[in-house]
Amino acid sequence: MTNAAQTEQMQKGNGFIAALDQSGGSTPKALKLYGVAETEYSGEEEMFDMIHKMRTRIIKSPAFTGDLVIGAILFEQTMDREIDGQPTTTYLWEVRKVVPFLKIDKGLEAEKNGCQLMKPIPGVEALLDRAAKAGIFGTKERSVISAANREGIYDVVAQQFELGKTVLAHGLMPIIEPEVTISIPDKAEAEAILREAILEQLEQLGPDQKVMLKLTLPTVPNFYKPLVDHPKVLKVVALSGGYSRDEANEILSQNTGIIASFSRALTEGLSAQQSDSEFDDKLREAIIAIYKASVAG
Repeated sequence: MTNAAQTEQMQKGNGFIAALDQSGGSTPKALKLYGVAETEYSGEEEMFDMIHKMRTRIIKSPAFTGDLVIGAILFEQTMDREIDGQPTTTYLWEVRKVVPFLKIDKGLEAEKNGCQLMKPIPGVEALLDRAAKAGIFGTKERSVISAANREGIYDVVAQQFELGKTVLAHGLMPIIEPEVTISIPDKAEAEAILREAILEQLEQLGPDQKVMLKLTLPTVPNFYKPLVDHPKVLKVVALSGGYSRDEANEILSQNTGIIASFSRALTEGLSAQQSDSEFDDKLREAIIAIYKASVAG
């Protein structure tokens, strides 16, 4: 079962969740933003070595502690690697007091009804068993909503909760992530359908079952408050979704009870060329700003 201390940290701890889960498809872009060109590595193995060095540098930074960063979402290869001779998950919790999560989705299907469902996840049961043994607290799984299409959104939410129940059966906490694209003209309408669909699915959970939700920052402040307050929801977190860090923090600060789970907005401005002191100062600045937005309101 999920660790009681980690559950309490997720439920009551002040801070936010760092999304350090770029997968194979998004890793080259993440490295490029970090100042590592594709000419500096050859093949997937070297690429993943590079991204692990970047993640290790972030996790080992003095600013990256459970006082401000209460959780971190990892890519599968990061879970399987080590930091200072310890499994990454062990290092995160035992040394940094940061709760480890694992991204388990394998990407998106082609768009249908304005939405993209998750692709099948081969061997998901074995992966969840391995994650639990590795000390992972929960999982994250992402779908995308790009239109206020009721059928499409209901399909996305149904698939998310079906997978979420599988995760719960393995003693892990699912972070359900039906991302609404921030640039669509009917974003507010899509959010209304999404909230309705999620509330219906929450009512179907068992008496002792809870989930976490990772949602796009809403068009109307506090629109997701019914989800924040729902007894079946451990925590609602927000993705930055393409907003700059400053924009995302500003919107986040208007939403009571929602904390950040930022990826690109967290690493914005970090560079492989920075000295350790420059890197740590820049990361500390980002972490403090995201923390303040997460606890505002």
